Amino acid sequence: MKKYLNLFDFKQKVDYKTEVLSGLTVAIAMIPEAVAFALIAGLSPLTGLYAAFVMGFVTSVLGGRPGMISGATGAVAVVLVVLAKQYGVEYVFATVILAGIIQMIAGFLRLGKFMRLVPQPVIFGFVNGLAIIIFMSQIEQFKDNSGEWLSGNALYIFSGLVLLTMLLIWLLPKISKAIPASLLSILTIFGIVWLLKLDTKTVGDIASIEGGFPPFHLPEIPVNFETLKIIFPYALIVAGVGLIESLLTLNIIDEITETRGKGNKEAVAQGTANILSGLFSGMGGCAMIGQSLINISSGARARLSGIVASVMLLVFIMYGADWVGKLPMAALTGLMMMVAIGTFEWASLKTFKRMPKSDILVMVLVTLVTVFLHNLALAVIIGVIIAALVFAWDNAKRIRARKYIDENGVKHYEIYGPLFFGSVAAFNEKFDVKNDPDEVIIDFAESRVVDMSAIEALNKITERYRKAGKKVHLKHLSPDCRKLLKDAADLIDVNVMEDPTYKVAVDKI
Repeated sequence: MKKYLNLFDFKQKVDYKTEVLSGLTVAIAMIPEAVAFALIAGLSPLTGLYAAFVMGFVTSVLGGRPGMISGATGAVAVVLVVLAKQYGVEYVFATVILAGIIQMIAGFLRLGKFMRLVPQPVIFGFVNGLAIIIFMSQIEQFKDNSGEWLSGNALYIFSGLVLLTMLLIWLLPKISKAIPASLLSILTIFGIVWLLKLDTKTVGDIASIEGGFPPFHLPEIPVNFETLKIIFPYALIVAGVGLIESLLTLNIIDEITETRGKGNKEAVAQGTANILSGLFSGMGGCAMIGQSLINISSGARARLSGIVASVMLLVFIMYGADWVGKLPMAALTGLMMMVAIGTFEWASLKTFKRMPKSDILVMVLVTLVTVFLHNLALAVIIGVIIAALVFAWDNAKRIRARKYIDENGVKHYEIYGPLFFGSVAAFNEKFDVKNDPDEVIIDFAESRVVDMSAIEALNKITERYRKAGKKVHLKHLSPDCRKLLKDAADLIDVNVMEDPTYKVAVDKI
């Protein structure tokens, strides 16, 4: 019978066995990635491992998405590589601390809500791009320590172990879910390699992970404006990349678990973790989608798995480096390849025939930018901008005007569609000022005045009627439209017609 405890989340039930075993699996899988990302940034392996411990522990305790795993990531490493080469590791620590402060400010200002503006095609493209990156990064493991591709028996053994790992991860859940398939597969491959004494690449061949507790260390840099000028641009990018990747990962986990995380709380936790990472000799980081999916697919749903993962990672660094160093890289490669396959949104391919061409373009473009530039923030920003422009273009074409003259000789223009910067040109073309009667009513019952461009458009059209000696009325303006008109009183002089039967348009004074 399962035992449950409400740990840190009073509404979240915790299955001890699942959480602990899942956390152990994640800890093992984090080691080669944290080392690899540190090396990408030109830093020591322990810098990446310390960041993985601090980021993972702090966000697991304080974060807004139980079950999500944070650590040293490639997205952050790519940003820091130039800074590390030019100025050294001390500037990296200072940059990470400043990035954490920026992230905390973003969380306190509740900027996490802006992730709602990211459309589904962008999320599809982001996820698919990450899946491809994760898969392609594992291809590098088919090289030896000198950088040459494996060949002969070494290639056959490594490939066979990778395929066997993938088969076990796929097959074991169909037999039993008592132990996470990922952990059992890693242990099985380790046992096979040990019993048969197979000569294959191990974690220890990448780098030594032996170390102590992360040392507290204040960055040794000049505290002046010149230093701030150097680190601030990098800190801003690190903060942005970290928040985007973390909040998108949070949304993905939300969809999988059918629960809802807290974006602003996660932003504050990410910031706190980065500050402490910089103070404890870490390179900083953000949410790790691969490890998060390993955790969730293993059945973990609470904070305990992340806490176990980070603590066990520290235990491995301090006491178990020799044993961890003997783990076959083939097992971890097979695990990450299965994560990539599971991460890819295969359903997005089936929607190609049903999705608008603009959405397909956005999804494919975000995927390509993610894969080829490895810049997740840029990919998401480009996708959002293109989606917004497409949306504006589509709405600009929807502006319509139904025209008729009533029994009193007054001409009515019934406007349909939003009036905003994209539709003002089409709006202006609807009116025949020269041939219209002396009195005109522009009816906005099915329209909205959205922005300053729309206000200016109304200003121009009423000015044209005024010069022609004709009177124009605006009718059926909603409260938000009326407010815009009131705020722009110095720009526009019109007669707003009241309609007591149209309650939405009534302003209470």
